[in-house]
Amino acid sequence: MPKKLTLTGDAGADKLLSEDPFALLTGMLLDQQVAMEIAFIGPKKIADRMGGFDVTKIAESDEDEFVELCVQKPAIHRYGGSMGRRVHALARYIVGHYDGHAEAIWTEGKPDGKEVLKRLKALPGYGDQKARIFLALLGKQRGVRPAGWREAAGAYGEDGSRRSIADVTGAESLAEVRAFKKAAKAAT
Repeated sequence: MPKKLTLTGDAGADKLLSEDPFALLTGMLLDQQVAMEIAFIGPKKIADRMGGFDVTKIAESDEDEFVELCVQKPAIHRYGGSMGRRVHALARYIVGHYDGHAEAIWTEGKPDGKEVLKRLKALPGYGDQKARIFLALLGKQRGVRPAGWREAAGAYGEDGSRRSIADVTGAESLAEVRAFKKAAKAAT
């Protein structure tokens, strides 16, 4: 059994991320233009407001009402409205394509790393980099290691790297990832 994730410093949020594949996908979706741990706390904020975190309930909810729930203070993201719409679209996609089972992205048909990456890139709000980071997170922390996953994840899949949320296992590694990102940004 894969270990419990420790991405946020919030026990409830980390528990949800550890137990619910859609919550983990949602956290990754929100991981842009905000601190990593803030992004990954987003699913818990939604769960607290909806009385649980349910991909089908989100997908079937009225989009405007769901967005309103996402912008309530504290909002799920700096851009709560647009990110709320993205979460809603992601939920609809998972329900429509995977019958509400997010983990089917990496389990259905026993796909290799390239196929999982392709499926992740097809998700609303996921581009190449986000998909590679998520694939690395699956491999490094969830024990999901289809053939060729490290190669498909690129540099994010490197053992011992400190590039992304895929490498965060607590406060110390979070600080190392932040330092790496700061240095990379300064270099550009």
